[in-house]
Amino acid sequence: MIGLPICPVCGSCLTYEDAGLLVCPECGHEWSAQAGDESAESQPVHKDAAGNILADGDSVTIIKDLKVKGANGPLKAGTKVRNIRLVDENHDIDCRIDGFGAMKLKSEFVRKVQG
Repeated sequence: MIGLPICPVCGSCLTYEDAGLLVCPECGHEWSAQAGDESAESQPVHKDAAGNILADGDSVTIIKDLKVKGANGPLKAGTKVRNIRLVDENHDIDCRIDGFGAMKLKSEFVRKVQG
């Protein structure tokens, strides 16, 4: 077992190789034994409510009324948001909405604008 990397999730050194994958017996995480594949796994994929993959700079539309703390009213369904930025947090979209300012949204409440 000398020479096998530690588990990237829990840090266990008890990893073993099984059918080309590295496996952690403590947390059950499996990952590719090839170093090039680790960077692809670390990049999360953000999808909208319809399952479309989102990217930085996309335009989206809000699909339901969203309450906003401290605001006079909710964000209305159909509000268009341009030039989003994806982040790895609980609310995975950073954006600026006209009339509201800087906001954080969850990708499950938006739909990508095609075109």
